[in-house]
Amino acid sequence: MMSGGCQCSAVRYAVSGEAAHHALCHCRDCRASSGAPATAWMAFQADDFRVTRGKAMAYNSSGASWRHFCGQCGTGLYFINEEMLPGIVDIQSATLDDAQAYPPGAQIQTAERLAYMADLAAMPEFERYPGP
Repeated sequence: MMSGGCQCSAVRYAVSGEAAHHALCHCRDCRASSGAPATAWMAFQADDFRVTRGKAMAYNSSGASWRHFCGQCGTGLYFINEEMLPGIVDIQSATLDDAQAYPPGAQIQTAERLAYMADLAAMPEFERYPGP
């Protein structure tokens, strides 16, 4: 059993079973929704997912795509699209309590990837904010 939730803890969820996939998505829609250059998604059977606290708000981002988020702090939590992914709930895996334990296994929608994301290892790294 895995659990997770939003930044303010108003919405919490639990998920069990095996993930169908876990990938970093580079599509324009995910970038616009998250405000980040990629979003990590972990897909589970809908029957294995439940909200355990609070109620997520939903936004219809395109067609049958419903993005669920906390109405209090704005954290994106999960995605449902019954036309493209019937019976699947895609959770934003960075919201898992132990996100470090579940690394993504692939990158998807790379045709829309921001060019600078292709070679992150070439960028300088700092363990903390480098300061002025």
